[in-house]
Amino acid sequence: MGQASATTGIGSARLWRVGVIGVALLLALPVLVVLGYALVPSQEVWQHLAETVLADYVTNSLLLMIGVAIGTLIGGVGTAWLTSMCQFPGRGVFEWALLLPMAMPAYIIAYTYTGMLDFAGPVQTTVRDWTGWGYGDYWFPEIRSLPGAAIMLALVLYPYVYLLTRAAFLSQSLCVLDVSRTLGNGPWRTFFTVALPLARPAIVAGLSLALMETLADYGTVQYFGVATFTTGIFRTWFGLDDAAAAAQLSAMLLGFVFVLIAIERFSRREARYHHTSQRHQAIQRHRLRGGRAAAAVAFCLLPLGLGFLLPAGQLTVWAFTVAETRLDADFLRLVGNSLQLAALAAVLALLLALVLGYGRRLQPTRSVSAAVRLAGLGYAVPGTVIAVGVIIPFAWLDNSVDAWMRAQLGISTGLILSGTLIALVFAYLVRFLAVALQTVEAGLGQIRPSMDEAGRSLGLRPGRVLARIHIPMLRGTLLTAVLLVFVDVLKELPATLILRPFNFNTLAVRAYELASDERLADTAPAALTIVLAGLIPVIVLSRSITRSRHAKTA
Repeated sequence: MGQASATTGIGSARLWRVGVIGVALLLALPVLVVLGYALVPSQEVWQHLAETVLADYVTNSLLLMIGVAIGTLIGGVGTAWLTSMCQFPGRGVFEWALLLPMAMPAYIIAYTYTGMLDFAGPVQTTVRDWTGWGYGDYWFPEIRSLPGAAIMLALVLYPYVYLLTRAAFLSQSLCVLDVSRTLGNGPWRTFFTVALPLARPAIVAGLSLALMETLADYGTVQYFGVATFTTGIFRTWFGLDDAAAAAQLSAMLLGFVFVLIAIERFSRREARYHHTSQRHQAIQRHRLRGGRAAAAVAFCLLPLGLGFLLPAGQLTVWAFTVAETRLDADFLRLVGNSLQLAALAAVLALLLALVLGYGRRLQPTRSVSAAVRLAGLGYAVPGTVIAVGVIIPFAWLDNSVDAWMRAQLGISTGLILSGTLIALVFAYLVRFLAVALQTVEAGLGQIRPSMDEAGRSLGLRPGRVLARIHIPMLRGTLLTAVLLVFVDVLKELPATLILRPFNFNTLAVRAYELASDERLADTAPAALTIVLAGLIPVIVLSRSITRSRHAKTA
């Protein structure tokens, strides 16, 4: 009986392995399709793109990345150093409040600042009222430009650099920094010569994430009229009606993403720093007074105010202004569509993450580990690229089934997958599964292997061990995973624009449509709802950081 139970357990583990590889290949299909089109011979449309606009796509994407890199490095690293190493008024609030811009999608902050800074906006109107100037009498920076897009993206993406860099600074030992100070180096020289090099892998990791989000952005660059790969993919797909050329543009964009991934991994592999001292003391923060304290407060308040407080305040004012006309049955329908879609995608992502994460725990072989990494690749891929990679095989399958049914039964099946919520939810799973997977794997990593052995000794199969032992222990982790995917789906714009069924809208799409019609104030209810939902993972993240810090100091 014991041998039969062991044989059954081995068979179940093998089934998990097959399931993990199968799920990973299915989720990798859109990326593989896009990469496959890179090998397709160039057609007339692609040649036309190469001769006319391709250089603009490459140049503007690179310039946008450079601008965002500069902004996120200054804002993220500077605030991380101040909140980690210095003591000044409000530091305890800033250390978590500086994460708040993560709740503000880039396209929403772009709409908001356009409404505030355009010629008819409150800022320029106030300038004209105070000075008596008219049109053409003064110069005002153009917000709808490539520099404007870079600033908008940097304001909401610097928390990626801030979060990882601050964690790196906090992990540095006082003993290491004391060596620099005994050599006569002041705080600034210690920062540049010791602390900053030690934190380099974390900085590169945060910067890579910010730049991947920059390449994935569509709403901001499209609204500001900046020609990048994402806008080019849309124009090629809908304007020129050429799926192959759109897929080839997507493959080029994937090349940029893979370069960023390679740089980040190379930095982590090559830049390894170790503390040779056996003593690890908590860092004693340098107390700032007078003008230096005021400068530190201003430096931290600037990205927080511009990235969250000011746009959130403007959205709130607009929302109250248009509440009577916009908060109607149609708005409630949008909320319902968005919440149901996000909830469905979040639950499915959690289930798949459990299958992949637990399958890797059962069978930690190279093939399973590679399959899990492949399944999680979608998070680094822009939503536009994933949408193209989903619609091509789904449309082929729909056309094949329809042709067979017409030939055999004389019945047209129409669109079964493409143009339905099935395609949209599948794209969400490809895009955001990695969020749930990383959370689940982190939780499983904290459960001792002896728990699995105890379950198997009682005759439980792997599935029963997961259901009866692991899941009850992972309730908090699973809730976090669901919330993170839920909010990411709620904010997703480009994939939803391409794959949503006809006459089906979400909050993100509605905000985009209203902004495209220059009805910026009317976007406020939908945009503010998305921002408020985005605060959920920020609060969860802040609380987890606080608990982790308290656990280390206990």
